[in-house]
Amino acid sequence: MPDAPPGHGSASIGRGGGSSREMLAAMATWIVLLRGVNVGGRHKLPMAALRELLAEVGFENVRTYIQSGNIVLDSADGDRDSVARSVQRAIEERFGFAPHTFVLDVDAFDAAIAANPFSQGDEDPKAIHFFFLAEPDPTADLDGLRDLATQGEEFVLTGEVLYLHTPNGFGRSKLVERLHRFIGAETTARNHRSVMAIRALV
Repeated sequence: MPDAPPGHGSASIGRGGGSSREMLAAMATWIVLLRGVNVGGRHKLPMAALRELLAEVGFENVRTYIQSGNIVLDSADGDRDSVARSVQRAIEERFGFAPHTFVLDVDAFDAAIAANPFSQGDEDPKAIHFFFLAEPDPTADLDGLRDLATQGEEFVLTGEVLYLHTPNGFGRSKLVERLHRFIGAETTARNHRSVMAIRALV
């Protein structure tokens, strides 16, 4: 279940001089994925406080899913890099650390879901994982990754997403443990269940 229903912690849409209808028309919806928050007692980031903070700095209709840093929000800012910087800066100023921040528009998120090559996600959603890349990595060592895959593990890299099927468990995968050695771009991972739950917040 999401931490809050849509609209919780959002700021007033009508502020800033324009009409509500004009501002709604200008809003873009963004999916924001944070890496490494609320893990092992480090980088603690309460989601309720995060929603309030993002509303304070001007984002609208802020909603989150579980505690791992999954955010859907609306913004008049139409540039994803600018949105990422704003979110990261706000967190650093309030909580004292700057998590890696990945931002996708709804079309890109939908395209990532549609391109998932593993139909097992419907049957075992925790065995299918999406690694979102900060940028495409044409120099990724895919042969090196294949050498690490155990029996049954499969992966496909498409643009800015690496899809991984780990039937023997994500936490036991050597491929997951050593992924950063073969993919140069920064990544953050979500399982199929979380991806679909985040999409449901849009």
